[in-house]
Amino acid sequence: MDNDMKILRLLSRLLDYPDESLYGNLAEIESFLRSQELEDRVREPLLRFVDHFKDYDLMDWQSEYDGLFERGRAVSLHLFEHIHGESRDRGQAMVDLMAQYQAAGLELAERELPDYLPTYLEFCATQVTQAHGWLADVSHVLALVAARLQKKDSPYADPFEALLALADVAVDMEALTIQVRGEERDDTPEAIDKVWEEEMVTFTAGQTGSACEQSITRPDPLQYRDDTALNLVDASDAFDNAACNSAVRTGSL
Repeated sequence: MDNDMKILRLLSRLLDYPDESLYGNLAEIESFLRSQELEDRVREPLLRFVDHFKDYDLMDWQSEYDGLFERGRAVSLHLFEHIHGESRDRGQAMVDLMAQYQAAGLELAERELPDYLPTYLEFCATQVTQAHGWLADVSHVLALVAARLQKKDSPYADPFEALLALADVAVDMEALTIQVRGEERDDTPEAIDKVWEEEMVTFTAGQTGSACEQSITRPDPLQYRDDTALNLVDASDAFDNAACNSAVRTGSL
């Protein structure tokens, strides 16, 4: 298998919720990265990431992950959050992306959204001749999230740096850094409360001058994330299920 495809599978796992399997294999991941013929701009940020978390307590890592990706939307791992927000276009984009997965003979595990980045990367890793094109298609989102993670001084900026290197697309990170520098935080309790208030939907139906109002609030899309490890299932049995799990999960790289 092409090295880039292996790295895409690994990146999919590194960006997913950290569990015992990932935590217990960080030393093997480090050895794997050092043994592969990779460009330094891909290898080095991934080694920094692994080195940062290898001495962590797993629960602390999980808490840091939740605090980073489950509060606010600035660094959401759902790609269409950054492209379509809550517009109707997002639903159609989901349908179109799902169709691309199915055309490749793949189906998502139950409850997983197709625009979840680790899922998208696992799919890219199955598209040997088109993977770089798929990455290039979302490179503007990857760059924006990378700049925001850098602003937060998060180690998760490193996997995004590696992804941009794999995409091999020219990105003006300096301009993006200036752009995000002026953005207000959306992960504070006050900012989150404000978002919920703004997203309250009021349905009003009136007859003969009377009205009945019902207010509901929509959950953040990230609340739909399936906490179980993602899986892409081969609908036609032509795709080896085990091959879709990252090497970390299988214990061999």
